Amino acid sequence: MTDTRVSETPGPTARPIGRDASPSRPFTCVLVANRGEIARRVFRTLRRLGMRSVAVYTDVDAEAPHVREADHAVRVASYLDVDAVVAAAVLSGAEAVHPGYGFLSENARFARACATAGVVFVGPGVEALEVMGDKIRAKEHVAAHQVPTVPGFSANGLSDVQIAAEAHRAGFPLLVKPSAGGGGKGMTVATGPDDLADALATARRVATAAFGDDTLLLERLLERPRHIEVQVLADAHGTTLSLGERECTLQRRHQKVIEEAPSPVVDAALREALGEAAVAAARSVGYLGAGTVEFLVAGDRLDEPFFIEMNTRLQVEHPVTELVTGIDLVEQQLRVAAGFALDLPEIRLDGHAVEARVYAETPSRGYLPATGTVALWRPGSARVDSAVETGSVVSAHYDPMIAKVIAHGPDRATALARLDAALADTVVLGVDTNVADLRALLADPAVRAGDLDTGLLDRRGTPEVPQPTEGALAAVAARAVSGADAETSGSGSLWHRVGAWRAGGALPARTVFLEDDAGRVHAVAPASSDAVVVGDAEQFWVHADGGSHRLRLVSRRDAAARRRAAAGRAPGAVDPELVAPLPGTVVAVHVADGDSVEAGARLVTIEAMKMEHTVTAPHAGVVRLRTSAGAQVARDAAVATVTPGTGTPTDREPRDSATATASPIPASPIPTSHKETLP
Repeated sequence: MTDTRVSETPGPTARPIGRDASPSRPFTCVLVANRGEIARRVFRTLRRLGMRSVAVYTDVDAEAPHVREADHAVRVASYLDVDAVVAAAVLSGAEAVHPGYGFLSENARFARACATAGVVFVGPGVEALEVMGDKIRAKEHVAAHQVPTVPGFSANGLSDVQIAAEAHRAGFPLLVKPSAGGGGKGMTVATGPDDLADALATARRVATAAFGDDTLLLERLLERPRHIEVQVLADAHGTTLSLGERECTLQRRHQKVIEEAPSPVVDAALREALGEAAVAAARSVGYLGAGTVEFLVAGDRLDEPFFIEMNTRLQVEHPVTELVTGIDLVEQQLRVAAGFALDLPEIRLDGHAVEARVYAETPSRGYLPATGTVALWRPGSARVDSAVETGSVVSAHYDPMIAKVIAHGPDRATALARLDAALADTVVLGVDTNVADLRALLADPAVRAGDLDTGLLDRRGTPEVPQPTEGALAAVAARAVSGADAETSGSGSLWHRVGAWRAGGALPARTVFLEDDAGRVHAVAPASSDAVVVGDAEQFWVHADGGSHRLRLVSRRDAAARRRAAAGRAPGAVDPELVAPLPGTVVAVHVADGDSVEAGARLVTIEAMKMEHTVTAPHAGVVRLRTSAGAQVARDAAVATVTPGTGTPTDREPRDSATATASPIPASPIPTSHKETLP
């Protein structure tokens, strides 16, 4: 690994050490200004080091696992409220604030507010936050320090006409992305001049909503690129070093899905070059703590890495680096924040680690976010950093990632196999997830061979709803039958003990009709199974044979009716009523009630969980709107009807659920002894 010790250039003045601090315990109390799995992960290190933990939470998260797990918890109106979070730290007696990632982790104003309040910000200095937090400024800054960057230009201060002229000179395709923020939010692709206006509008809208800044950066879109990042650590005692690279190429909509360390294509020479560039970028802003420098590498030119940005915080995928180096990155962050020098073993890469992000989403619906209550959570046999437990509510208010499953092995093939086995044993019932899709991805020949590029997942398309196995169907059928028997007769009755019977012998096993999420109806005989089943009289969730499924109980009459309806439906027939594919907020209505539209016309755009989805007309016709801008809609709520042909739209009343709230927010948290509420 690249190890640059800069003793001749003293770092910033060491920060004040917490009360009763020692090299093994940098602080006595730390507030984690975040939620979910990253808050719980930081708590784990705090407990090991003997430090008290403080959580912050909103009304939506009042009963979240991270709140119960902390030693103390303080309610705030929003995780983005700088003044409230700093006040929570002061109120709870925390000497330091760990920001996790997202929210305020790269917010220079937050770092200043912490300093003003006498609380240590566990992160880099304000200069690093300001320079690297602006993609345009960061790119210009590191280029002046001999770090190679992707060709492109800033749209700051340019009109759309001027942007179009610059885009023509730069050459298409171009990646349009917000200058502020990160995580791929707002990134769009303009394949040619005709796409540019829509790409600019979308990027600006998301950038304004997510970051309060609609400044854009346009960069050359590299063909079949790989996304490779380098973990850096730096202290105030002259040490800046890299801990090797992570392969983060498997992405969907610029959101990472599977990450690994080390990269399967990086050799010793490239690793050294990447490390030197990353250290140079970090040193250029006097970096302190843990950070990540991200690069793009064209598939056919691995020897030319281009800097794209620096994330001045811990990354979601940091566990793979921890597993191959044996270094607790959170512990090192705390040490540096307290003014101590880094305390590291000899840096070497041991084996291979792979991480899969488990999202609450529905792959068969284009990977749209899903919500609901986790009826059962049981992690597999690997390192699992999770945001949920049995009973947790997954709402539309925050990011849909609910867990990370991370496996380690002596080589890449073993690590991949162990990750697949852990995913197969991961039980999440009650909420749609991408676990089955992750397993399919791990089995993809290109992934197994390490032949990756950032477009691989998008080229795979939208998967179908997985077919339930015979074991899963039989187990649900048995649960349905036993539930029905229990409801119709006492469990101790003679009829319940004897079971189905008639004169001349026992009745044959009854047939149960179950419908899956693809609308397929299965006729099943109940049978015992090792499957895990939860549910009620009508809907069941089952985990069997390494996969999870949702099944609904239907009557024999309904099953027959559905078969007849399917047989009589004209090929290609489309329902004129259009529904919301995900719960969220209607952020744009693109037509007026009564407009005539063509097939493919944009009707409404819905935003939830950092994503936008536009509902389009399936055919030409007249629009009847069922919602309005700013409305909250539930999944499958009607948002519009497109009646084929022209003329007056139907007078049929909209569904009551069209404006249903996506996820109810409790009026106040349930008080517990370790919680406080800020005024």
